[in-house]
Amino acid sequence: MAHLIAASYPNISGKLCAEISCGFTATLPKPARRTKLKMIHFEGQFERSESKPSCCVVHCCSTSSSSSSAAEEVGFVGSGKFGIDGKGEFKYLVSEFGWKVRSLFRNGDEVRRAAQVQAEAFHEPVFLFNDLFFQFFQAEVLSGLVYKLRNSPPNRYACLVAEPTLDTSNSQEDLVGVVDVTVSRDRDVLQHLPSEAEEYLYVSGIAVLKSFRRKKVGSVLLKGCDMLSVEWGFEYLALRAYEDDSGARQLYSSAGYRVVSGDPPWLSTWFGRKRRVLMIKHSKLT
Repeated sequence: MAHLIAASYPNISGKLCAEISCGFTATLPKPARRTKLKMIHFEGQFERSESKPSCCVVHCCSTSSSSSSAAEEVGFVGSGKFGIDGKGEFKYLVSEFGWKVRSLFRNGDEVRRAAQVQAEAFHEPVFLFNDLFFQFFQAEVLSGLVYKLRNSPPNRYACLVAEPTLDTSNSQEDLVGVVDVTVSRDRDVLQHLPSEAEEYLYVSGIAVLKSFRRKKVGSVLLKGCDMLSVEWGFEYLALRAYEDDSGARQLYSSAGYRVVSGDPPWLSTWFGRKRRVLMIKHSKLT
């Protein structure tokens, strides 16, 4: 089983693969000090970001003991009550169509749940050992989310989550959608913005649980990104979508995004990758 993981994830060591196949709690090693480009890919959306070395704890098994200790294992930059207003209540960016959007509450249980929503949305099933590969993929998503929360200043990155307006007794349905918003300055995007624009908000990783799709959750998440752009003082938002994903493109177009460019043809011709389009929105600050 370990060799199957190694074949799909060549950057993972053989020892770590063997541990994953049995279920474990792994501390990822701290790499040598250097700056590297990290590619984040969700639903055809890529973004380059400078990352610094770090170390994080990832659980690949969902035992009760690991769940109960999650809050102690995940430490972040800033307050654990990020997203809480002065009255000690959640600060909601928007509330429409029966859904409300806020920043992720930075405790272990909610971070794990947000990672699960994204993993369920983007995991591509495989014929053999699908459950195992999903478990590992979910650990990868969790690791990336923890890294961003730990290393990003509160006004440079936000993970927004959507939940029902009405209280629900089923805790598994508290979070129904997730989206990442990052301050970026990619030249490939800036060339399509006015010369005075030095940065913009990059929207990625938008995910909605399958049972809640086509219920305006995605639209409300995008509206939350709009409100965050106003709060942080950014006029432009950008995202990427697959060219042939008409559903996603229609969602983004309805939210005010417009296609400005696409991947060069050689990316899909030489590498067989699905072509993406870049979409930009001008958010009027009020």
